[in-house]
Amino acid sequence: MNKPSIAPRLSVLSLCLLLNACTGNPPAVDSGIAAPAAWQYAERDAAQVTNQRWWTQFGSPQLNRLIDQARRDSYDVGAAMARVRQAQASAVIAGAPLLPEVNFNLSASRQKLLRGSGNSTLDATESDNTVDSFGANLTASYEVDFWGGRAASRDSAVQTLRASEFDQATVELTLLSNVADRYAQTLAARQQRQIAELNLANARSVLDLVQARYEAGSATALELAQQKSLVASQQRQLPQIQQVAEESLITLAALLGQPVQALNLTDEPFQALTWPAIGPGVPSQLLSRRPDLARAEAQLAAASADVTVARAAMLPTVTLGATLGSGSDRAADILRSPFYTLTSGLVAPIFNNGRLSAERDKARARQDELLQTYRGAIINGFADVEKALSSITRLDEQRDWQSEELRQAQTAFQISESRYQAGAADLLTVLETQRTLYAAQDLNVQLRLSRLQASIALYKALGGGWNADFR
Repeated sequence: MNKPSIAPRLSVLSLCLLLNACTGNPPAVDSGIAAPAAWQYAERDAAQVTNQRWWTQFGSPQLNRLIDQARRDSYDVGAAMARVRQAQASAVIAGAPLLPEVNFNLSASRQKLLRGSGNSTLDATESDNTVDSFGANLTASYEVDFWGGRAASRDSAVQTLRASEFDQATVELTLLSNVADRYAQTLAARQQRQIAELNLANARSVLDLVQARYEAGSATALELAQQKSLVASQQRQLPQIQQVAEESLITLAALLGQPVQALNLTDEPFQALTWPAIGPGVPSQLLSRRPDLARAEAQLAAASADVTVARAAMLPTVTLGATLGSGSDRAADILRSPFYTLTSGLVAPIFNNGRLSAERDKARARQDELLQTYRGAIINGFADVEKALSSITRLDEQRDWQSEELRQAQTAFQISESRYQAGAADLLTVLETQRTLYAAQDLNVQLRLSRLQASIALYKALGGGWNADFR
């Protein structure tokens, strides 16, 4: 009897593998959003600079050290890195069925009839009550990916992996922006406390003068009470400012992954922080500069591949199998009786009460959801940049006028204090100019902090120097 030829079956298997290898990547995602030609509020003279270490542009060695520490010790970044490793493993799992699965099995068994004649299901009998069996098998199985479902499943996992990598970059960018922001808030609060202490010292000096004039009979009890009230008011503000500084410090320590007791900051002056002129480029570049947009695009690509997976599940599947083995009653003869077995099978869904079509519809709806999410992320990205650019422009204008306001407030207080000492002005004028000076000094720090925060927000909105080409 002639044995069936294995060649035709191997040819079919080779063809299936070739068809699978030719399966391409998912098409590029088109968001359908047209980017503006230019930013509405961009600085005209700002040179475009892509700086991955953007925080170094603020001129603070201590901030550089804190950023490096946050990148190394943050638990949020560590968790994001672990998610990337999970996605890497999932991608390997999803890609495994694209090639045949091969298993090796080595077996040995002994069957002994204890008494009686046994039955038809036993190999052991009364005449041969002990039967030994040894076997070795090499088995290969493969599901033919005619409809691209397996390849699409792999593509979905790969895109999910890319989304995880972009998510890690987003987490890191958010972390570093928060560290820079909190550090600026901490230094600003320290500066505000120094201003409050100086103004409190001025208020006490005026109080000493009023007290002396009251005792000499040239000042009233009302004037003395007003100045004491001002001293108490400015004294009250010191703990409030200190609370803001301490909260910023506690949050900063948490961002670094440590308790506040372990955080040691040098007394860097708030004025030492500077900001550069940031060139935002053109809006169309934003899609490749922000990791959150890249993440949304990768998620959409994964959802598109999932639609192919769900569609392929509605079609027949073909499986191929091959076994090469040998068996014997004695271990020494285990390789003397080789054999092979070829199998194939076709499974087609007939009735599932609409489950498979519902899975396809669900995948399509998920794809549409992520398309809308991607579009929204793009629009919000444009808005983030425009808000930061607008803040920078308007804060610079405010700071120009506020500098003049501060100079005049200082001059007014000095004049009023000199005139009061000479008896040419009343205390009400001194109190008013003192309040104006304190408010102007405090506003100067607030505007400077807001300007620093606007630059940090612009770096974040532009992707913080991140670029898909660098990943």
